[in-house]
Amino acid sequence: MIKPLHQFVGWQLTSGQLDHWTAYHLAGGAFICKVALWCGASAFWAVATVFLLGLLWEVAEYFIEGTEEVYGTKKKWAYNTAADLFVETAIAIWIVV
Repeated sequence: MIKPLHQFVGWQLTSGQLDHWTAYHLAGGAFICKVALWCGASAFWAVATVFLLGLLWEVAEYFIEGTEEVYGTKKKWAYNTAADLFVETAIAIWIVV
């Protein structure tokens, strides 16, 4: 029997949500949030900065790399993009809370 957590992580890997770049998005979100806070941004603007820069990054990736060329399908690309934005924004929220 497959355990629920193992099954969930397996689904994330096969759907394209998690890849080797997810850790970089997580670290980038934390770093950008801390820099924004050190520069005097409020908690809201620190998180908003992370989200907006992440969104700009994903738009740049779309134009530079494409979708199916790298991820195989547009669905996997969409899952990966959503997961990247989620992890970087979530870590920023965790930092400011």
